[in-house]
Amino acid sequence: MRKETETDILVVGGGLGGVAAALAALRRGRSVVLTEETDWIGGQLTSQGVPPDEHTWIEQFGCTRTYRALRNAIRDHYRTWYPLTDEARARPDLNPGEGRVSRLCHEPKVAAAVLEATVAPYVSAGRLRILYRHRPVAAEVDGDRVRAVTLENPAGDRIEVTAPYVLDATELGDLLPLADVEHVTGFESRHDTGEPSAPEEAQPANMQAFSWVFAVEHRAGEDHTIDRPAGYPDWVRYQPPKWPNPLLSLSAPDPRTLETVRRDFVPNADSGPVVADQRADPGDKELWAFRRALSRNIFRPGFAHSDVTVVNWPMIDYLPGPLIGVSDEERDKHLAGARELSLSMLYWLQTEAPRPDGGTGWPGLRLRGDVMGTADGLAKAPYIRESRRIRARYRIVEQDLSMAVRGERGAVAYPDTVGIGMYRIDLHPSTGGDTYIDVASCPFRIPLGALVPVRVRNLLPAGKNIGTTHITNGCYRLHPVEWNVGEVAGALAAHCLDHRLEPEQVHADPARLTAFQDELAADGVELAWPEIEGY
Repeated sequence: MRKETETDILVVGGGLGGVAAALAALRRGRSVVLTEETDWIGGQLTSQGVPPDEHTWIEQFGCTRTYRALRNAIRDHYRTWYPLTDEARARPDLNPGEGRVSRLCHEPKVAAAVLEATVAPYVSAGRLRILYRHRPVAAEVDGDRVRAVTLENPAGDRIEVTAPYVLDATELGDLLPLADVEHVTGFESRHDTGEPSAPEEAQPANMQAFSWVFAVEHRAGEDHTIDRPAGYPDWVRYQPPKWPNPLLSLSAPDPRTLETVRRDFVPNADSGPVVADQRADPGDKELWAFRRALSRNIFRPGFAHSDVTVVNWPMIDYLPGPLIGVSDEERDKHLAGARELSLSMLYWLQTEAPRPDGGTGWPGLRLRGDVMGTADGLAKAPYIRESRRIRARYRIVEQDLSMAVRGERGAVAYPDTVGIGMYRIDLHPSTGGDTYIDVASCPFRIPLGALVPVRVRNLLPAGKNIGTTHITNGCYRLHPVEWNVGEVAGALAAHCLDHRLEPEQVHADPARLTAFQDELAADGVELAWPEIEGY
């Protein structure tokens, strides 16, 4: 069955960037069709199961007003519906998981509920239509414009959506090849970008590992050991290139020093109060508390018997191959392999992991599929770190923001700024056999030029597919930056419709650019960093 529909703005991909883009356009009175491959919107925050990776100052500044509202709404959800202690309820900076990776570790299902509530009024008003379980399969292009996109659901039903503006918020930049939009993948060469961390030759098939995340609790004295995965004998022997030991272990390279570090793992260990600050401590030495999404300590005594922790560790980074630039059969093989790797890691933890008391295995580890919204316990979708990237009017390179290059000057102060962000350049091991690349960065801006394609006039990136390089993707891919990028893309599409302009005209004309920046600032988009001592 094939259907057709029209809208002002089509947002393909319901991750954080896609949701932010849709909301920005809706607030400006535009109609929106938003698509999503799973049945949860929110991407890396929800269907991929990853609590937010954020910078030190996130509670004070360094994100958009709407992203801050999302964070506050997640906390309010816990205050409203969960039996918290009086102390936890009163904390303005409530961290439901008391995790070490973020000041807002929480269950993916809570973020999904909050995002659904956020978009619900627009759905009820008929201004937003969400096509769940739909993926793009074709695009109709007329010269330098994308006229329509065809989407398909698992039953094979198709719908063609026509819109003046199309935003690619997919996790892998799937619209770019469908619409013949100029783009790149993998490593650029040092000759091309001048980046200190780039290789001598371009490596377009060499991309960051993806991971299939899962959540567990621990029930002492019980046995929840899963069936041994079929490929477990191979995975338990698997040792990636430049890795000091088998992947299924508690040891891995430190991302910053590359020295082998043994991580601690003790379920429900009381790590004590902690304020997550990745500048001071990445928090990854204590795996149970690292990405803990729900701490039993925030509840009234006796309510919860176990914490819930999210397993998104180096040991489940899938390295045998990428999801981009391969056949459908190869892609499916890697997706299945990543799921099997994650289940093999769980099985190893349940049966072979060394315990502090000299024993082996934690059979009481129990998958919490309800936290991920699934029956099998794994996240709905793989956690994607790297996308196809547009060839943009401006390409963000390492030397724009590297601390080693820029020093006290700080990151390049782009005059076309449309937002800000901060994170280390954090690249996980890659499918080409490279180990971590970890580079200290300065608080940076998001240039509008990185969101404007070199040729196509009505397609905008709204996620990890902006004009970064493989290297700078490592600090522009995190939650608050993806939300900021999506919000700006949605706002720009609406702005162009309102003023009968095109994105390149806004970018190229100083007066028009200033007018758009003023509009963003009025909406709570921070365009520059305040003075920060000792960053």
